[in-house]
Amino acid sequence: MAVSVGPVLQEISRDIGLSGTSAGLLTSLPTLCFAAFGALAPGFARRVGAHTAIALSLAALVLGQAARLLTSSSVAFLGLSVLALGGMAVANVLLPSLVREHYPHRVGLATALYSLTMTIGVTLASSVTVPLAHALGGWRASLTAGVIAAAVALACWLPLARHRPAPHHGDIRHVSLRMIARTKLGWALAIMFGCQSAQAYTIFGWLPSVYRSAGMDEVNAGLMLGIATGVGIIPSFLIPAYVARTRNPSILFLSIVACLAAGYLGLMLDPLGFPALWALLLALGTASFPLLLALFGTRARTPTATAALSGFAQSVGYSLASLGPLSFGLLHTVTGGWTVPISVQLSLTVPMVIAGLYACRPQVVEDQLPA
Repeated sequence: MAVSVGPVLQEISRDIGLSGTSAGLLTSLPTLCFAAFGALAPGFARRVGAHTAIALSLAALVLGQAARLLTSSSVAFLGLSVLALGGMAVANVLLPSLVREHYPHRVGLATALYSLTMTIGVTLASSVTVPLAHALGGWRASLTAGVIAAAVALACWLPLARHRPAPHHGDIRHVSLRMIARTKLGWALAIMFGCQSAQAYTIFGWLPSVYRSAGMDEVNAGLMLGIATGVGIIPSFLIPAYVARTRNPSILFLSIVACLAAGYLGLMLDPLGFPALWALLLALGTASFPLLLALFGTRARTPTATAALSGFAQSVGYSLASLGPLSFGLLHTVTGGWTVPISVQLSLTVPMVIAGLYACRPQVVEDQLPA
């Protein structure tokens, strides 16, 4: 849902009267909503239970997506998009804590499975929205695919909605985001997550434009984006399982960042020299996302701390990430080229490496919580 609007944004803007500013706001809503609602998710889960919270978030996702297909008002469309994205944000934050609760000894495998489904969803949403719009007669019909997928997820989740977990030995019942904010590990994961998300959203939003400016046609530029999103399917399954079995996955993390840097350099220096290779390297470079999901589950002992750690890292991280695509476009407008914006993205790998190497150390956030 977060990436399905982009491919048909022009059609949506024309049909419901979105201005350029409103269209820009719509494309920024995913990171803004993930930051705001992600911060609220742990407290919401404490009040109603994590399983019920995810059921309600899926219901919001279904309702928001379905209702916005029926409106012709730009204001209503934006508001309903916030509702849907808010539901998605809550589920994103709470899932690592439920992995920790239900699969404490198989965190890697469980994280690998849901990371895999997320990556497949992103790939499908970015690649089939336009063909579906052409086949079904418009963007409204094509976006019903997201409604159906969310409804199926809700139906599968409902049997778990009333589940109440048994007390866990050593579980800390009130771990707030403020407590996580006083830990080095919390900030390391937040900075790492923010830099990674800024890279990913910039690549998803701007990669075809970079290739087209270099002279590539629209079809092949779209294919390059397909490579950049689709290749991540395999790492999204393999990486979490590896991280869960490894005390310090620093070598893997550095390899991922090296691929990202190599992809940026190739794109900047010779975009049409080996375009598929650059897209492949960028795809491997964004594989730090499943690594982060695995770190959320392995850098805390209890579901409560896992939810708070995930909520803090994602809310702060997405706040930082929202600046990535925006600054990329502004720098391109100011300079008239892609060298400066790509160089800025490349520079983000420095704080990402510093924070990531600390987060990869064998440690848990409970040991850093204030007394």
